Amino acid sequence: MTYTPYFVHGEDRPGRWLVTCDHASNLVPPFVNGGDLGLPREDMERHIAYDVGAYGLAQHLGQLLNSPVVASNFSRLVIDPNRGEDDPTLLMKLYDGTLIPANRNADAEETERRLTLCYRPYHEQLARFAALPHAVILSVHSFTRQLRGRDPRPWQVGVLHTEDTRLSDPLIAELAAEGDLCVGDNEPYGGHLPGDAVDTHASAFGRPNVLIEVRNDLIADHEGQRAWAERLAPVLVRALARAGV
Repeated sequence: MTYTPYFVHGEDRPGRWLVTCDHASNLVPPFVNGGDLGLPREDMERHIAYDVGAYGLAQHLGQLLNSPVVASNFSRLVIDPNRGEDDPTLLMKLYDGTLIPANRNADAEETERRLTLCYRPYHEQLARFAALPHAVILSVHSFTRQLRGRDPRPWQVGVLHTEDTRLSDPLIAELAAEGDLCVGDNEPYGGHLPGDAVDTHASAFGRPNVLIEVRNDLIADHEGQRAWAERLAPVLVRALARAGV
């Protein structure tokens, strides 16, 4: 079977959203160290390798919002599609206390090979869909409840944004109105990273956008992914209406 570094679902759906999932997969393509980064399965199933549950959540949201979904098909440890090409964390050699053996000696030539075979084809798909005149970019991620050696994170869901808060402000307000959620405003991460996927495909063009982070234990299985999609979809619709973009 021919390897493809991205998934596209619902290409012809007419909804306004473009649902993206940068860290959808923990797959290591066969041309990268024979398909093995040298990590045990336990580490490849952790958040360091992909955003647990995010891909399933993104697919459900795409269906409920009647909008296309574009997702990566390679582990963030192969090369991180949510980093700029000049970002020093593009190809990680140490992440959350874990050394990545197959990346230890990866040089500029190997980085370029992974950019060519994985990163750039994925971004070409993002660019194609983001250029649609009606597109509102919804980037779907998940985060771990607790990094090693750190305190537990209190949030169930985070809304990340840049200085463009046209969509994030009403979304945070709608989520807060649910009454039973701990919502992070640019938590657990800051929302602006120069050269990341949102910066490249939305901010640089003034396109409306928002990034959602859901705690990964809440969406670790199919039922959790479906339940959170059913909860988030109407909230997103109301937020978009309030934003008036």
